[in-house]
Amino acid sequence: MKRTTLFWILAIVITLVSAFYQRVTGPTYELSGKIILDGKEIAYKLERSHSSSSNYLIEIKTDGNSIHGKLYFRKFNTQNEFSEVNMTGGEILRAELPAQQRLEKLEYYIRLFKDQSSVQIPAEENIIIRFKDDVPLVVLIPHIFAMFFAMLLSTRTGLEFFNKEPRFEKLGLWTIIVLFIGGFALGFAMNGFAFGEMWGGWPFGNDVTDNKTQIAFIAWLIAFYFIKQKKNAKLAALLAAIIMLAVYMIPHSV
Repeated sequence: MKRTTLFWILAIVITLVSAFYQRVTGPTYELSGKIILDGKEIAYKLERSHSSSSNYLIEIKTDGNSIHGKLYFRKFNTQNEFSEVNMTGGEILRAELPAQQRLEKLEYYIRLFKDQSSVQIPAEENIIIRFKDDVPLVVLIPHIFAMFFAMLLSTRTGLEFFNKEPRFEKLGLWTIIVLFIGGFALGFAMNGFAFGEMWGGWPFGNDVTDNKTQIAFIAWLIAFYFIKQKKNAKLAALLAAIIMLAVYMIPHSV
């Protein structure tokens, strides 16, 4: 196998692993788990991010008509009393959280009851759900594609460090172009549609997602300068790729 082919395969694997990590981490991804009620195991999957255009329908499959439940919720970061909603249904218990305006959050939890036993979901901390406006697919899909394609290009460029005669310039330039399109051009549009704010990072805010994109972009601009100057190009490209990977390891939407 040619070294170039091997490097592309490694870059793809690293990108897919980082994509999976982004999918299963962060404060806005679904919270899943299992609880035991009266000796019966019940699985749950609950959202922590939802569209502001509709109520969030919560469903928990219990497979038993003798179990009933209640949903409790209130505005996040308030001392309000929890509102209480009886869950309906038999084998599948259902209740709705009311839709909120974008950027607003609710704190909620569920209690299931059977005879004299009860259990809380989740067992330790209440769930915080954030609401956001809908993003058109024509913006969302290219943004996701561009961000992970940029990650692929960044990793592949960094792997040139291990080539005897590395070719950084074209790969580095495409990394910068695709990262700019995905992180800034489409990123601004994403934020604008979802939250009504095109940029929440430095110097206007402290949004981690925006700031980490900015850090990765600046790292690659600096690396490309060294590549063009043909001074410490190998080290600069490798460091930029590592920085890009590191910021991708920060959970999304922190």
